[in-house]
Amino acid sequence: MSHAAVATVSPGAYWTFVALAAGGCVWLCLAARRRSHRWQLRVARSIGVVLLADAVVYSIGLAVAGTWSFSSSLPLALCNAAVLVAAAACWWQVPILVELTYFLGLAGTLQAIVTPDLSVGFPHLMFFEYLVGHVGIVAAALFLVVGMRIEPRRWAVVRVFVITACYTAFVGLVDGTTGANYMFLRQPPSEWTLLRLLGPWPWYTVSAAGVAVVLLLALNAPFWWRRRHAAASVPTGSLRQDDLADPR
Repeated sequence: MSHAAVATVSPGAYWTFVALAAGGCVWLCLAARRRSHRWQLRVARSIGVVLLADAVVYSIGLAVAGTWSFSSSLPLALCNAAVLVAAAACWWQVPILVELTYFLGLAGTLQAIVTPDLSVGFPHLMFFEYLVGHVGIVAAALFLVVGMRIEPRRWAVVRVFVITACYTAFVGLVDGTTGANYMFLRQPPSEWTLLRLLGPWPWYTVSAAGVAVVLLLALNAPFWWRRRHAAASVPTGSLRQDDLADPR
């Protein structure tokens, strides 16, 4: 089947896969809250292995097809980097990795699922690679934070924003020196995405930063509210050893 024929397939297969994955993610999160830590760890690491395998298969597929190139195939796009971060977070549950997975997954990757930059359809290999990678990041974020209850710490929004800004600057340097277009920093994507609503290039990069701040704050709001409510319930003047020990 040619690429042109595959690309014209109805999006029904795409949204069916997304719906099934969403249902599976909800079930895993609910089950994790009732199961042992060993079970949670086994599932988290399984998700991490799937994500890492997806990244490896993607690169091998490009190499075998002869389409791998320095200007388009390095794992520098934010979702590509998030796959590796999410895989590491699932395996080790390091707080900063979990925070990056949660905020980048729900603020960025979720948008890529809703408005996919995908030029091929079912049953092309890249169709599955795109879905497994992007849906896997969101599933990892929700499983770690909702299922395993590894919540973002205080100042998580600041940490994630600074790390993301520094990473974006690095990718911009790569784009500027090689002529690549990772993270769409030099020109908008060929497919329609939410970036088209944020203005023309290069201004949509500035608008995207503002939207990112709003999304990060919104995603952090439930945890900020819970910490504030917990602090208000402690009698004034009492010594809270938990607060001294907990960096959140």
